[in-house]
Amino acid sequence: MTLQQLKYFIETVKHGSINKAAESLFIAQPSLSNALKELEAEIGQDLFIRTPRGISLTTDGAEFLGYARQVVEQQALLEQRWLNKTPSRRLCAISTQHYAFAVNAFVNMVKKTDALEYEYTLREARTFEIVEDVKNLRSELGILYKSKFNKQVIDKLLKENHLLFHPLFTAKPHVFVSSTNPLSQKDKVTLADLEDYPRLSYEQGDFNSFYFSEEILSTEYAKKDIKVGDRATIFNLMIGLNGYTISTGIVSADLNGDNIVAVPLDVDDDMTLGYITHKDLQLTQQAKLYVAELIAVIKAYDVDINV
Repeated sequence: MTLQQLKYFIETVKHGSINKAAESLFIAQPSLSNALKELEAEIGQDLFIRTPRGISLTTDGAEFLGYARQVVEQQALLEQRWLNKTPSRRLCAISTQHYAFAVNAFVNMVKKTDALEYEYTLREARTFEIVEDVKNLRSELGILYKSKFNKQVIDKLLKENHLLFHPLFTAKPHVFVSSTNPLSQKDKVTLADLEDYPRLSYEQGDFNSFYFSEEILSTEYAKKDIKVGDRATIFNLMIGLNGYTISTGIVSADLNGDNIVAVPLDVDDDMTLGYITHKDLQLTQQAKLYVAELIAVIKAYDVDINV
């Protein structure tokens, strides 16, 4: 087993295709394919499931990836320390529901990166897509919430896909509204207060189930209901239409200015925010740095920290 084989393996997983990985590595596709088959033969395990539509990792392959990444990372650190080589290109991909604190942590992580080169990905995605991203290793971790309503369904989905949920904090539901909305002047609002305002929520595509909704209390009836696809649009509609959405209560003035405020919602419910990982993988140092920044950002707000 060689470092080159491990790097070939990691690059193939990254692209999800032997052809694309070969192009990225500037080697012939048959050469890469043979190298991967030799690696599988040496360890006596199939690392990939090969189909006409492409490749995906086996369970053994997912576990092997975690070890391979650590070995390659450590090799780069050794070379940097003892051979004065340029630090390797840092890689990290994260999928998340639409939370400002997740973006804040990402910004802080990037600012603290000491590598000369990096390639980071932050995907604000639908709930089911987040699970799929982490399951298929397109992302190292995903950020989502659980509540009394969706917990059983989310837990079942995570277990079926060999994923683990790591709680970060528990939040009471808040209503996000424009600072010019009359509701912004209240100490707290009730569901009855919201009746005449447009409810804004993130559409979930083919998996538009109440259980996958990003907004707690999604089963409550709303006379005016608008689905959106991104965070910028939802904030614009809060301002332009006096709409509201229900979320954690963490609003980032750094990212959103003072136009959006959070008002406590008077309901007997809460949300547990956390991140999911693949149970067979250990996080890279870069992903661990992101988690540390998540915790640091969250601690700045008045929420119940679970870590």
